[in-house]
Amino acid sequence: MSLVKKIIVAVLVAGLLGCAGAGQKTGEFVDDSTITTKVKTKLFNDPVTSGWNITVVTDNGMVQLAGSVKTSKERDRATEIARSVTGVRSVKNNLIIK
Repeated sequence: MSLVKKIIVAVLVAGLLGCAGAGQKTGEFVDDSTITTKVKTKLFNDPVTSGWNITVVTDNGMVQLAGSVKTSKERDRATEIARSVTGVRSVKNNLIIK
């Protein structure tokens, strides 16, 4: 391989490595399925919320809560719980009080 090709390959590899995980520290990345699992677990373990009636969907760290709850306190608490999970960037609360 010529020197020019080696330099081009080195620059391309360095560029790709520089983009991988941009803005994140090692071990900081949390995938959406992990976030969903952690939020659901916390909802089930919390004395105020009912994990059975709340659906959690996560997309790129954005958590969406859906379903029904009994009180506004339960609705607010579900939002607090979701926001407390590492990796959550935002929470959209679509819970309905019944």
